[in-house]
Amino acid sequence: MSRAGVLDLLVGDRQAEKVVPRRGHTVWLTGLAAGIMAFIAVLVLVLALVGNALAARWTAQLDGTATLRVSAPADQVALQTEAALGILQVTPGVTSVRRVPQGEQLALLAPWLGTDLPQDLLDLPVMIDVTLDDPDGAAVQTIRQRLAAEAPGAMLDLHDRWRDPLVDAASTLRGLSMLALVLMLVLTAAMVSLSTHAALSSNAQVVSTLRLIGARDAFIARAFVRRFTLRAGAGALVGMVAALVLLLIARPAGDHVFAGTGLTGWQWLWPLLVPLLIAIVALITTRQTALARLRKLP
Repeated sequence: MSRAGVLDLLVGDRQAEKVVPRRGHTVWLTGLAAGIMAFIAVLVLVLALVGNALAARWTAQLDGTATLRVSAPADQVALQTEAALGILQVTPGVTSVRRVPQGEQLALLAPWLGTDLPQDLLDLPVMIDVTLDDPDGAAVQTIRQRLAAEAPGAMLDLHDRWRDPLVDAASTLRGLSMLALVLMLVLTAAMVSLSTHAALSSNAQVVSTLRLIGARDAFIARAFVRRFTLRAGAGALVGMVAALVLLLIARPAGDHVFAGTGLTGWQWLWPLLVPLLIAIVALITTRQTALARLRKLP
């Protein structure tokens, strides 16, 4: 858009704006539709950002770590545990080894089994936390070969089955979020187009009068572009603020699984793009619809 076009959009033309109705269903419907679309779009956008942050955090926690589980007959548990620890301690590429106390295992199970379950009722395996320099390196193959020979009851878990689905889920969520945003913009364009068409049709006589006194279609369309762009932009801004307020109220804290995954720093600027995109869509849609409709009016 040229500098003159931007100035017309911001300042407007009082004579041209008389063509655009100030009241009626097209007025509130445009703002309401834009507000609802912006509200949903911001929530979808934040959901994608939160899902991505959550997947990144969990992946970082699992990357480079492994768990060795020793499940063997009671008379073999101690022997195979010592053998497994010995293998881990001498294998190049293993940076740290820690046997997980039984009390820590019970604490991890507490959310599902409660805290009052007697320990002697659970036959918990021996768990060993392992940190590796390179989870895909030769150390893993060496450990598994030696475990199969010296501690057959021990199994090394690299957490691949937990990490890979998180990465895939985050990627899928991003894709669905982008699709949802595109659909929101398409629906906004459709609503603005219908409102512009209805407003022009209801003011056909005024348009005809303006043409008789020399007004051009571009002059008339410019008034609709400004009015509907500002309506859509204002409605979208209100919808964005409502969504952000809701997110601030419902922001998780404490030990919640989603704690620390909300918008931080520059990420709060992403929702500001939603009203801007809706205003741009409204501007383009109104201009195209108005010019097309004016060509059909007698």
